[in-house]
Amino acid sequence: MSSMKSKYPRAVRLVGAACILAASTAAPHAQSLEQALLGAYFANPTINAMRASVRVTDEQVPQALAGYRPKVFGNAQGDSERTRTQTPAGTTNNKSNYPRGYGVTVQQNIFNGFQTGNLVRSAESQVLAARATLRNPEQNVLLDAVTAYMNVIQSTGIMQLQQQNVQALNEQLRATNDRFQVGELTRTDVAQAQARLRQAEAQLSAAQANLNAARAVYHQVIGSQAGQLKPARPYDKISYASLDAAIAAAFGQHPALQAARHGVDVAQLQVKVAEGSLLPTLNLEASAQRFSDPTPNVYNSSDLTAGLRLTVPLYQGGAEYSRIRQAKELTGQRKLESDVTRDAVRAAVISSWGQLSAARFQVQAAQAQVAAAEIALNGVREEYRVGQRTTLDVLNAQAELVSARSQLITAQRDLVVFSYGLLSAVGRLSIVELKLAETTQTYQPETHYEQVRDSWFGLRTPDGR
Repeated sequence: MSSMKSKYPRAVRLVGAACILAASTAAPHAQSLEQALLGAYFANPTINAMRASVRVTDEQVPQALAGYRPKVFGNAQGDSERTRTQTPAGTTNNKSNYPRGYGVTVQQNIFNGFQTGNLVRSAESQVLAARATLRNPEQNVLLDAVTAYMNVIQSTGIMQLQQQNVQALNEQLRATNDRFQVGELTRTDVAQAQARLRQAEAQLSAAQANLNAARAVYHQVIGSQAGQLKPARPYDKISYASLDAAIAAAFGQHPALQAARHGVDVAQLQVKVAEGSLLPTLNLEASAQRFSDPTPNVYNSSDLTAGLRLTVPLYQGGAEYSRIRQAKELTGQRKLESDVTRDAVRAAVISSWGQLSAARFQVQAAQAQVAAAEIALNGVREEYRVGQRTTLDVLNAQAELVSARSQLITAQRDLVVFSYGLLSAVGRLSIVELKLAETTQTYQPETHYEQVRDSWFGLRTPDGR
């Protein structure tokens, strides 16, 4: 009996020693959440694709500015002329001539119904919208990185908890078998212990599968393998006095809302561009031409012309009116979409605020539950030793403790994820906001924009492609 008594406290210690977060025993060189976020920011293909999309949008500004610049055309021609004439007297004359020439034509628009200016402003608004749109997937990727990081920690913690549970149940089964051999327990007690052990082994297998899946997602989002991970804390450096304050902050700075507002500006400017097609167009044109052998009797000739050309549209089939109506409808659509985005941001802030508040309470409740379950398990085991409790009572108490610890691991994971989720909902989840890097160390879309904005010619991109 004394040998059996020595096994029970050890089983209790095995369960009680289960990690709340697996990363609590991480080595000093283990990866931190901050390092994972930096890796995702610089290496995630989704963010890099969106940055390329912003660079594509940048090129719309020099395309629009081209309307202010002259257009130069070169031309060259060469002909072969053969003439055969026959007089009434029957004389035949054959003549050959080879006229050729070249020239240059220059066109400069002076007025086109303000279309160029409105196109430039529209392109610039599209660039601002693209930059704001870029910040939104950056936020999403960073939040995905936090989630992937915490999922690995959660899955590791639960797997280790299940491993401890299997060890404890193995010892419980051995102790039950020992007491069955001496006639203190029945075969039913042994069967109950065996059933719980097999159940725990199945749960351990499922926990291992979940950990493998979490590691795969981690590699997908962050771009590296998940090794040892350090514990992460909830982000609490930014707090809002109330839910209304958080909503007001989101309305002022959320990138999705900023992109939607710029989208409205673009649509309104497109209306003005379309209306410009109804106004006159004034162009300055100049050309210089030189011809050799233009006619059989002329050796060389030169032609210089310059003038203004005014075009007044009277009726162009009605397409221009349709484009104006279309642009106005698009403006209305963009305004409605902005309202939809505003409501979506508001709902996201309310949801994140509630999730974070609930997670804080769940952590406190789970901690109390774990403490109570540990006391209950110790008490049931003591009563089991003196015959006041059955094997099933011990197994149930141990299962409740494992369940409580698992809930605590999940609650702690949720608290970290939801704290960053609220930061994302108000539009402030960024590398700079988290103080992981200086602004100059992050991707600067303005750099590429300045490189291409005033470019008059050239085929190579600023990065050399």
